Amino acid sequence: MAKPTQSPKEPEIKEKEKNADGGNNTILINVITTTIVCIIFIGVNYFLQSNLLTTQLKSISTEQTAEESDEALDKPEKGIVLDLGDFTMNLSDIDPRRYLKANVAIEITNPEPDPTQAVEEPKPSGGHGGHGEAAPDPKADLVAEMEQYKPAIRDAVITVLTSKTSDELATTAGKELAKQQIAEAVNGIFDGEREVIRVSFGQFIMQ
Repeated sequence: MAKPTQSPKEPEIKEKEKNADGGNNTILINVITTTIVCIIFIGVNYFLQSNLLTTQLKSISTEQTAEESDEALDKPEKGIVLDLGDFTMNLSDIDPRRYLKANVAIEITNPEPDPTQAVEEPKPSGGHGGHGEAAPDPKADLVAEMEQYKPAIRDAVITVLTSKTSDELATTAGKELAKQQIAEAVNGIFDGEREVIRVSFGQFIMQ
């Protein structure tokens, strides 16, 4: 029985098919590699952008907090001003004798109202067409309360200022030191119930 003869073109066709399969594999590998590189690039870029955004948000938050803190520090505390009146006193100078005439006022903390205490509503007055009584003024009550401290406070001011010489009070630093010592003395009188925010000199004449 005769063997089938192989066409001379068959090896050439098989070679072309092998080359085609190899080319397809190369393209597939390139596509997969490109896809993996793109995924890695996108992931790294997303990670960097997220970190950058988080850092910027933290920086903005920190700056806002710092600005709010600076505003709180710059904003002066306001309290109740108690005018102590005029003082005329001898200073500690001996030769020649010097005296001081000054007006002194202190500003003290204004305590917040106690939320545990119930606020009494004004009771309506009797009679037809009557109007209710005005609510008490907390500031007026505090000023009235401070009147009982005035003699002791004035004595503390006199004690501090009469211990000074005219040279000491002639300088800005000397005046500021006297204010600080007056505040400390008055705080001792209040014994923690109130606190001096600042001491102010109005008229301040030395002769």
